[in-house]
Amino acid sequence: MSYTTRFAPSPTGPLHLGHAFSALLAHDMARKNSGRFLLRIEDIDSTRSRPEWERLIFDDLEWLGITWDDQPLRQSERLPAYQDSLDHLWHERNLLYPCDCTRKDIEAALSAPQEGSEPAFGPDGLIYPGTCRGKTVRTGRFPKQKAMRLDMQDALCGIEGITFTETGTPAGGRTKTVHHCARELFQTVGDIVLSRKDFLGSYHLSVVLDDAVQGITDVVRGEDLFAATTIHAVLQRLLDLPTPSYHHHRLVRDEAGKRLAKRDDARAISRYRADGATPADIRRLVGL
Repeated sequence: MSYTTRFAPSPTGPLHLGHAFSALLAHDMARKNSGRFLLRIEDIDSTRSRPEWERLIFDDLEWLGITWDDQPLRQSERLPAYQDSLDHLWHERNLLYPCDCTRKDIEAALSAPQEGSEPAFGPDGLIYPGTCRGKTVRTGRFPKQKAMRLDMQDALCGIEGITFTETGTPAGGRTKTVHHCARELFQTVGDIVLSRKDFLGSYHLSVVLDDAVQGITDVVRGEDLFAATTIHAVLQRLLDLPTPSYHHHRLVRDEAGKRLAKRDDARAISRYRADGATPADIRRLVGL
């Protein structure tokens, strides 16, 4: 399989300098290795995605000199694939359960006095306390309009460890095999959501399925997603998917050291374009 990277923005706002750094780095790595660079539009959340933001993504990337080697993949066109995998985990593996808890419910459950312990945080924030685990029988038709969680303890039963290869910043810039004990993952990750009440699927589920179908060999993304990679390696193991190599790069931050977000319109690529900046200027600003 040829070396393949990707850039996967969500059309929920303008691309900023952090996006430019990630896209340029993934594009540069693909070209340096005589590989392929692919684009994916992560529009699974139809309540926030907008066509005008998608058009601006294309404009910004083309202006930066980034080209992609196939038609962009859109998550909104991949819903049947997400449902198939959810059905497999529900019917064949018996690893999912419906959850009615709101964020406030979870916060309330975790704020109850527990001697000598503080609420634990994982890649998705507060680690779910398992309130709905065991409340319903995991048979019958796939529940609709329900949040669906992965029973992490059952999912890891019989698995000694989860491993992936890291080539980016958290590993000190060198290739390194990252290994996590399966028994520890239940405590540090918890029962993650794999499908949401308001839209089918979740980031964790869609990203592993989409990386597999696009043949991504090397995932290039921010170091803020390093902790989530263990979740993705678990899902790849459960769904018999290949595990790519991962390069988690440094984050582009503002003057106060805060990570850039889509609300930082002052650092939007379109703003720099309108002010007369060049693609070379953007490269210098992000340290390329």
